[in-house]
Amino acid sequence: MFIKKRVISILKLFIRAALWLFCAEINTKNKYLLNSRGPLLIIANHPNSFLDAIIIGSRYNRRIHFLARGDVFTKRHHRFLLKLLNMIPVYRIREGKEFLHLNEYTFIESAKLLKNNEAILIFIEGTCLNTNKLQPFKKGTARILQSCHIQNLFPNIHLAGISYNNFKGIGKKVNLCFDIFTQNTPILTPKERVAFNNAVFLKLSSLILPTAHKPNLKKNALYYFNLPLYRLVYKFVDKKTKGTVFFDSVLFGTLFFLYPVYLILIIILLHCINIPQPIIFGTLALLFLLRNQTMSIS
Repeated sequence: MFIKKRVISILKLFIRAALWLFCAEINTKNKYLLNSRGPLLIIANHPNSFLDAIIIGSRYNRRIHFLARGDVFTKRHHRFLLKLLNMIPVYRIREGKEFLHLNEYTFIESAKLLKNNEAILIFIEGTCLNTNKLQPFKKGTARILQSCHIQNLFPNIHLAGISYNNFKGIGKKVNLCFDIFTQNTPILTPKERVAFNNAVFLKLSSLILPTAHKPNLKKNALYYFNLPLYRLVYKFVDKKTKGTVFFDSVLFGTLFFLYPVYLILIIILLHCINIPQPIIFGTLALLFLLRNQTMSIS
């Protein structure tokens, strides 16, 4: 368990660094909430597939468990990796009625985690569309809270409204607004679940702050340095994700693993043509410093 925590902590540092390059700006409102402790249920909208979870999860200074669509758990090696990343499957009727009974495990496991003072992120819409407009809610979030309330457990609740100025490519501006949602009365009936969803819908809608600004991708030296890899990966991912909502998340994931390899190959190439190491690493450092002149994370 200790090793797993260390691996996830290190991975989060790399993810934050990758987001620093991938996004022009990540504007975060009410950042004081990111240091919260105790049982925590984070309820968010879901406009951009796994990138939503990556961005929101990386902001918190604690371990986050994620509820993810059940169909990605079908393969054994996928299941192992996703569980390693603290993901819990939740099944929708479109994945097949035969899987819906497995959601009982999800509700019980989620309540158990909250009882142990853990944090869970759930996307209450239960679906993903590349739009900043809030979609109708599913009942899974209320069911998890109901499982908690039956045990007289009232976790803290954060709402997270996330919006993007585009859903395809690097240089995007992200607005992320957190707020507290108070639920003092227990949810025990279907009517109370509906009332909870309605109240969350109103408040979460006010936290989604889209921007009309175009992607802030200035063509400086760092842009041209990364361009060969980016163009190649962009075309590959575009072809593989055509007609889906997964472009940004697959692009981010692919670049996350390939970019370090790209840097190593560049360094080896420059070393082979006898360029001194201080010049190589000094130039790379300067390129990344130039990035700060055009992009920032607040």
